[in-house]
Amino acid sequence: MRLGQTSIVYFISKVAGSAIGFLATIYFARVLGEVVLGFYALVLTLVTWLSLMGQVGFTSAVTKRVSEGHERKEYVTAGAIIILGLVSLVAGGVFLFQDQVNNYVGQPVAGFVVLIVLAVLFRSLFFSTLKGYHLVHIYAPLSTIKLGIRSLSQVTLVFIGFGLTGLLAGYIAGAAFAILASIIVLGFRPALPNKEHFISLYDYAKFSWLGSIRGRTFDQLDILVLGFFVPTGLIGVYSVAWTFSKFLDLFGSAISTTLFPEMSEIAAKKDSKAVSNLVNDSLSYSGLIIIPGLVGGTVLADRLMRIYGEGFVVGQTVLPILIGALLVYTYNKQFSNTLNAVDRPDLAFRANAVFISANVVLNVVLVWQIGWVGAAIATALSAAIGLIFAFYYTRQLVPFSVPYSEIARQWIAALLMGGVVYAARHLGEATFGWVDDLNAVFVVGLVGLGATVYFAILLGISTKFRTTVANNLPFDVPLITP
Repeated sequence: MRLGQTSIVYFISKVAGSAIGFLATIYFARVLGEVVLGFYALVLTLVTWLSLMGQVGFTSAVTKRVSEGHERKEYVTAGAIIILGLVSLVAGGVFLFQDQVNNYVGQPVAGFVVLIVLAVLFRSLFFSTLKGYHLVHIYAPLSTIKLGIRSLSQVTLVFIGFGLTGLLAGYIAGAAFAILASIIVLGFRPALPNKEHFISLYDYAKFSWLGSIRGRTFDQLDILVLGFFVPTGLIGVYSVAWTFSKFLDLFGSAISTTLFPEMSEIAAKKDSKAVSNLVNDSLSYSGLIIIPGLVGGTVLADRLMRIYGEGFVVGQTVLPILIGALLVYTYNKQFSNTLNAVDRPDLAFRANAVFISANVVLNVVLVWQIGWVGAAIATALSAAIGLIFAFYYTRQLVPFSVPYSEIARQWIAALLMGGVVYAARHLGEATFGWVDDLNAVFVVGLVGLGATVYFAILLGISTKFRTTVANNLPFDVPLITP
């Protein structure tokens, strides 16, 4: 399967999963309100950090070693043994400090935290194994089905009155399905590892663990800090704005996830030119969706947040900032991905250390000084700092060139699209009296208009984009296919 098609399969699968999650979140927001969603966000934040303590880079190490094609089952089994031991330590810590955990969240959730950590760690292990086997086109739909089962379980449990408990139990159900399905797809049978397998995983993980912290820091540190400074309701609003922003990063994630095993395999063959070409391609398309998303999210911020309910409209302030942070971070991620793929996790470690340090300091200082908006600003600034260092280290190893002209074309198309959407919004608000009552319908129409305008303009001004689209379509399209 060509890389472009694999990325598209991943992207479409993630879009479908995010659409399911988006609809479920709207339901939860309107039925449970921002306070319960705030409790839920805090639980998942704790799980994220506790899961990180369990992983400490070992799942990333499994992906790397499995992707190299040697003694795959032994590496997976070694990873499972390591994670099982670490899960036991994490579970013991949660039970020992369960009062503090419950007080931080504001609800008695310690037991659920342990169960979710267990499920998340093993789901991560087997999903990492699928990636290592170059089965991204299978992992992605499987991840979507997992989200569907999670959302269906949660909606059902919330509907019959379980509230926060229903959200947490549904999360566990989705993860349990993912673990079982992954094992079946892989046909996994344990193979006895030896000392060298454990050492090899450790040698990679001792640097790559900070990359895991980088991702978790970017995704969750702001919410963790907000838990100490702002009301739970605002945390719920912020988490919804962040979830919406993450939807726009799906294509960038598709590219990095698809390219990592390919880069790893090529780097093992010492083919620097091929690695350089992959880096150039990743930079060309990382912002394809999120650049117009930033423009559109700025123009429609208040109406997008109103979809979740009137109590969420206040999130219009942080939404554009968070989308901007994700735009910067998606380029940062491509460089860190490259460093790990060429087996230089030590350099990725350095770049990640700078990013994490900046994120921690900026979040604490800015949230303390200016409130919840400070969390969004801190996330954006730290992403920019991390990008500078990751770019510098990657440039030392891989002779890539930044595709400035292609990125500029995406911005031109996005800004022209923004002008059209802005005009259409104000014309609609002045002409039609139903737009406030049917806000979601109005927003969907504007988003559809914007997407059509953006891609039409980009196809017209970018030869590279036209060629890429034509090469990855299963049929010829007039005016696109050369």
